[in-house]
Amino acid sequence: MQEPEITPELIEAHGLKRDEYDRILQIIGREPSFTELGIFSAMWNEHCSYKSSKKWLRTLPTTGPQVICGPGENAGIVDIGDGQAVVFKMESHNHPSYIEPYQGAATGVGGILRDVFTMGARPVATLNSLSFGAPDHPRTRALVHGVVAGIGGYGNCFGVPCVGGEVRFDPAYNGNCLVNAFAAGIADTDGIFYSAASGVGMPVVYLGAKTGRDGVGGATMASAEFDETIEEKRPTVQVGDPFTEKRLMEACLELMTTGAVIAIQDMGAAGLTCSAVEMGDKGGLGVRLDLDRVPQREEAMTAYEMMLSESQERMLMVLRPEKEAEARAIFEKWDLDFAIVGETLPDDRFLIMHGNEVKADLPLSTLSGSAPEYDRPWVEPVPAEPLDAETVPAIDPIDGLRALISSANYCSRQWVWEQYDTMVMADTARTPGLGAGIVRVHGTDKLLAFTSDVTPRYVQANPEEGGKQAVAEAFRNLSAVGAQPMAATDNLNFGNPEKPEIMGQLVAAIRGIGAACTALDMPIVSGNVSLYNETDGSAILPTPTIGAVGLIRDPEQAITGTAREGHVALMVGECSGHLGQSALLAEVFNRIEGAAPPVDLEAERRNGDFIREHAEWIRACTDISDGGLALAAFELAEAAGVGVEIETADMGQLFGEDQARYLVACNFDQAEALMGAAAQAGVPIASVGRFGGDTVRIGNAEAPLAELSEVFRSGFGAIFG
Repeated sequence: MQEPEITPELIEAHGLKRDEYDRILQIIGREPSFTELGIFSAMWNEHCSYKSSKKWLRTLPTTGPQVICGPGENAGIVDIGDGQAVVFKMESHNHPSYIEPYQGAATGVGGILRDVFTMGARPVATLNSLSFGAPDHPRTRALVHGVVAGIGGYGNCFGVPCVGGEVRFDPAYNGNCLVNAFAAGIADTDGIFYSAASGVGMPVVYLGAKTGRDGVGGATMASAEFDETIEEKRPTVQVGDPFTEKRLMEACLELMTTGAVIAIQDMGAAGLTCSAVEMGDKGGLGVRLDLDRVPQREEAMTAYEMMLSESQERMLMVLRPEKEAEARAIFEKWDLDFAIVGETLPDDRFLIMHGNEVKADLPLSTLSGSAPEYDRPWVEPVPAEPLDAETVPAIDPIDGLRALISSANYCSRQWVWEQYDTMVMADTARTPGLGAGIVRVHGTDKLLAFTSDVTPRYVQANPEEGGKQAVAEAFRNLSAVGAQPMAATDNLNFGNPEKPEIMGQLVAAIRGIGAACTALDMPIVSGNVSLYNETDGSAILPTPTIGAVGLIRDPEQAITGTAREGHVALMVGECSGHLGQSALLAEVFNRIEGAAPPVDLEAERRNGDFIREHAEWIRACTDISDGGLALAAFELAEAAGVGVEIETADMGQLFGEDQARYLVACNFDQAEALMGAAAQAGVPIASVGRFGGDTVRIGNAEAPLAELSEVFRSGFGAIFG
């Protein structure tokens, strides 16, 4: 088959700038072949090379005594004691999910699961953070249905529980939804596998499903803005098969016990290209691939298509040759392909053969190590001006609460998570619905807590404070269930980094994330950057999602109870009545204005430590964030099926979103003990009401709990069902 001529138009179609192409010419000393152009395009795009963000990502804290493996591998690894580790990562599948919602979301789940079990861990939990356009936008309903069905369809069939997440709506996502998928698994610390190849002449083995044309160019597509040609990009979305992935996981985990694996790498973005290059580059070796040996499910596939296909459920492995027969038998037992497709080379070379022809012959290290790295121009964001509280009209507190709990952003997500299997594997200790999800570490007394958090309107108003707040809220959600926060993963979703104002958002948000992770001892151990989330020049809200993991060593320290009749409601932390960028302002008055709430990291740490240290006195707890005290009190009451009375009628005290706060439910004796301990520790604490009865009373206003509960629980289905 005749390969196309390399033209300026073809270079541009591959997402390469003219100076980048000139750099390629300088590296190889000649014009690249079509396949070589595709390989450079795949490895040098934003999605794979992080060329706009690397400089700033290096400033994040990534180490600590608990960290076994930080960024750079398929997932991060944190020691949880007793010879065990938790392996986790969050990654985006934004562009594919907007183009083809079901498969885009499904393969996002599949990809993040492979990142975890590639390292020798059995997945035990997933989360997802979803951002959609306005509820009344013509595409939103279809996107919500497709994405939720895709997440559930893949995760449920694979057999891993979804234990939490978040869903938000804003017109800024009308042209570009966000699907951020998180997965975590458990591994033995002496059974972790990495991707660095070693040994010359070692067999390179293709594992899993056959290669097709789905997903060709997917990584390049994910590194560009959307425009009117969006429908033409549908073929770049991968197609997933969760049952094949389940077999692939079992085969890989079985194979890993045999000592056959030297290195192993998931075929994710850019497929064969990226997996082979990463294994070779990390091991300082070259790689030769013979594409005639690659298992294919379509006729007459070209070298270009095979190298750039993102067909799912595939792995690449460097194998100990003496173990070939044993390894092959395992994959044949699981009815999966096992093919030796190449070998490691002593020199710095990426050699691709097809039909006895050389289709690519490149210096391998330049594909990864010599990828462009930009210090893009950026402007320091100007924080939004403080809100004039006098301009916020008075509102009946119950009317304000009703407006929040009936909105798409703050009603119950029951409609969503009921479509996910939350109990498979029988180790889920807390299902979605209120704060962090919790999973038992099978066969031990330990529990792991998981959360994902970000408030994009805060980041828009002040990227640095918004970045801090995302980490702080994750810290609070873990602390609120009694978990010691261990580490975090980030998924940084922004617009076009070539615009200085967007690049400034990214820089400032990373600065805030870094400060908070340092102060709260939550290093970033893995993550993903998703840029160019724009359509026709209109960017999403800056959305740096933080996924975090916490450890509960003693199940007696877990805070998983519910409020009861007669419980005292205590607020830990101080409230100044900060209404800027609040949910009340946005949902009730349709105003997005004011300064983001400031984040006091010292107070965050002090108050979180206090909650965890006194967990035995706390029956139920939630952090106070969006919607303030009023929404937090209602959610605790509604989850328990009891009423609540909040004494204040002050709107700022009820709906303000000051940070570093928790709402605690406990009996009277425990409340007295907590208040005494707080006084000694210098932690602000106050009684704000009580739980009981069958009404929600705020100040002098009240409504039946049953009526508000119906509004809360039926809202999402009423809008999207």
